[in-house]
Amino acid sequence: MKTITTLFTTLLTVILTVSVAQSQDTTNRFSFELNSGISLPTTDIGDAELGTGVGFEGIFHYRILQHTGVYLGWGWKHFPSESSFAGEDIEFEETGYIYGVQFKHPFGKSGLSYILRAGGNWSHLELENSDGDITYDTKHGAGWQVSGGVDIPLGRKWSLTPTIKYSSLNRDYKTETGNFSADLNYVAINIGFFKKF
Repeated sequence: MKTITTLFTTLLTVILTVSVAQSQDTTNRFSFELNSGISLPTTDIGDAELGTGVGFEGIFHYRILQHTGVYLGWGWKHFPSESSFAGEDIEFEETGYIYGVQFKHPFGKSGLSYILRAGGNWSHLELENSDGDITYDTKHGAGWQVSGGVDIPLGRKWSLTPTIKYSSLNRDYKTETGNFSADLNYVAINIGFFKKF
């Protein structure tokens, strides 16, 4: 928790310092992105073979330099599993907050820009049975993620943002037979809409 507090304090200090230094350019500093797509697991959780996941994210962005900004958002991912240590037809759900730094730079004069992001997530895993009841919850903890994509303008303030993201989260959960470690690693392919303010 001390590491997270230090990270957020440092990030806030950088934002405030750079914002004051760059105060002459205040146009389109804020933006919002809504994306959705599929997630391909790169590992299993215990003996649970995860299927292709689906999910969405809502992300607020704040530009602190011409090509650099920070983001904070919330996301939900759902992964089905036909059989696992927790029983038949168990669904694994990751929900939580995402945050990080974004670098966006134009591809010459094409109008397109490439996007690079690096950050973390503060998420938890829930296991749900076929009745929709939560059987296990790992509680929230820290993970990390990196992504890249393209910003395709659709108008003066709108963009289409296809991205590919790698995400990693390691959480522990308790069962009747003991404590286990859950490593959720996946590649997400998302399509998003980006609105500048």
